[in-house]
Amino acid sequence: MLFALFVQFSFNVFDHPMVRGPQNRFSTQYRCYSVSMLAGPNDRSDVEKGGKIIMPPSALDQLSRLNITYPMLFKLTNKNSDRMTHCGVLEFVADEGICYLPHWMMQNLLLEEGGLVQVESVNLMVATYSKFQPQSPDFLDITNPKAVLENALRNFACLTTGDVIAISYNEKIYELRVMETKPDKAVSIIECDMNVDFDAPLGYKEPERRPQYQDEPTAFSGSGNRLDGKTKGIEPSPAPLCPSDIKRGIPNYGFKVGRITFIRNSRLQPKKTDEAMNRFIAFSGQGQSLRKKARKP
Repeated sequence: MLFALFVQFSFNVFDHPMVRGPQNRFSTQYRCYSVSMLAGPNDRSDVEKGGKIIMPPSALDQLSRLNITYPMLFKLTNKNSDRMTHCGVLEFVADEGICYLPHWMMQNLLLEEGGLVQVESVNLMVATYSKFQPQSPDFLDITNPKAVLENALRNFACLTTGDVIAISYNEKIYELRVMETKPDKAVSIIECDMNVDFDAPLGYKEPERRPQYQDEPTAFSGSGNRLDGKTKGIEPSPAPLCPSDIKRGIPNYGFKVGRITFIRNSRLQPKKTDEAMNRFIAFSGQGQSLRKKARKP
């Protein structure tokens, strides 16, 4: 099962991307923690809904002294597991030596709380195509996946092939694996027109189709009852004839071509005996008169 749709993303992180002369690369290591460990009274669950991290103020100071291309994009690497991904930066308010990552990003990097992550500034090509595979058939319950994905990816700065990203919709988390990105395995989705495909969700099974030749139930197949309680007069179907029950008739030996003979009764009539003929005399009864007439002498 394949879903295909076209999504146009237009994210204005900075009004006019600008380059300042020759660029120096930013590279450093931080202890990483999930956003739930971020101190402060404000709820920062918005970080979990995207693909951006929170870095310390010293990183902003160092980046401002370098000729960095805006928007700022970073490559994150876990050298212990040789896993890497890419991200943007949301704020510079973390404690020094610490950065905060979304939980799904820490899972992709196989990082535990307090693990070391290498952060390097990078330049990525603008995305033209991407393919996602939902990790659960529940994603098919969404009425308009195009609009949901477009709205969720506004919180992302880039995509990396192989990552499993998490988006939130109707207070439910949906995970999608990035199956493919073009023109590179890591792309920027800021200010881009991107074609998006969906693979069939993981664990999805096509619904079974019932054969069309199955007999449909006959309407009004029940038996009827009379109000007077009598049984309905249904004549039994005649028993089938055996070949031995069929008798051939006597042929008409006097048949002539061009003449049709109708034989009314082919049975031989029994001959009446003389006793029967004498016993029955037509109109042999005697009549009676209501008024007696005098006999003539």
